[in-house]
Amino acid sequence: MTGESEPIGSSSRRLRIAVSMGDAGGIGPEVLVKALAKPELRRLARYQIHGSASAMHSAAESAGIEPFWWTLRLGGAPVSAALVHDAVLIDDDPQGDQVPLVRGASKPQGERSFSYVERAIADARKPASDPTRADAIVTGPISKAAWHLAGRSRYPGHSELLAQRFAAKRWAMFFAGGPLRVVLATVHQPLMEVRNTLTIGRVFDTIDLGAQACRRLGIASPRVAVCGLNPHAGEGGLLGDEEERLIQPAIDLAQRQGIDASGPWPGDTVFNAALASAGRPARFDLVVAMYHDQGLIPVKLLARDESVNITLGLPVVRTSPDHGTAFDIAGKGLADPGSMEAALRMAGAMASGPG
Repeated sequence: MTGESEPIGSSSRRLRIAVSMGDAGGIGPEVLVKALAKPELRRLARYQIHGSASAMHSAAESAGIEPFWWTLRLGGAPVSAALVHDAVLIDDDPQGDQVPLVRGASKPQGERSFSYVERAIADARKPASDPTRADAIVTGPISKAAWHLAGRSRYPGHSELLAQRFAAKRWAMFFAGGPLRVVLATVHQPLMEVRNTLTIGRVFDTIDLGAQACRRLGIASPRVAVCGLNPHAGEGGLLGDEEERLIQPAIDLAQRQGIDASGPWPGDTVFNAALASAGRPARFDLVVAMYHDQGLIPVKLLARDESVNITLGLPVVRTSPDHGTAFDIAGKGLADPGSMEAALRMAGAMASGPG
């Protein structure tokens, strides 16, 4: 067991963040080890990491980092025994270092990565009086295909699982970091189904949740640009009627609620207006995208390894990196920890800030 510690009772309770490592065969262990290897990041909070000791040690070895965490066996010593350590790994390896890592989707790794998230959620749902209760959740990248193999296809991703476990009546995926802030009206679903999923209420909720998030991040009066669904925002109904039938009424409702929302704007031009460039200030503080790739292509193009995925509408802060498992580079020491660092910092800032 390794890690930094301080005497019990030497300081008041510090922020506590539950972290799920992600798929053991992906880059989750590597970016987590690289991020938390920075002492200044460990000083921001205490971290309860749910994951695999063998995967974490392998990642540390490939990155040339000396293990800095305290390890507990799942079901062994109580987590309270390590309350004073900055980083605690709660290890579930059934066979220790004999567990083979698969650099791709596998049922065993899907089962285990799912359980890591469930355990992090359980940390956040503990009573306030419990000293191991988590104030925020940070999730490492998972393989959706592995979750499917493990029989968890009901949940296309973290956001859907978290929304169900916390009984969120409305929720949204929000991306912040780098030059853009983007929130999604629909998330992990086939493009052909988006048209049938959008409603006036869903678009309004996304606008409202996004505006609330901006205010929490320090933007007092966010300017919200709402994308259209169709090319050229429907071209006055010539290329589709969703803009007039669903999106415009949601914008009108948001305006009546005091939100500075406008649109529908064409998705191929609105992101430029949300960027500051060549001495020109950004026209918008937030873009509401109608579907996954409409919002995430510009985010990942302009803010690679900077942006953070935040689930809005939950009773607890949840953040994650904006990237996936990257099985193709996993185990090679090549993964950039920037987005994981940003996710950990954002979780700490939001959990310790107002509202």
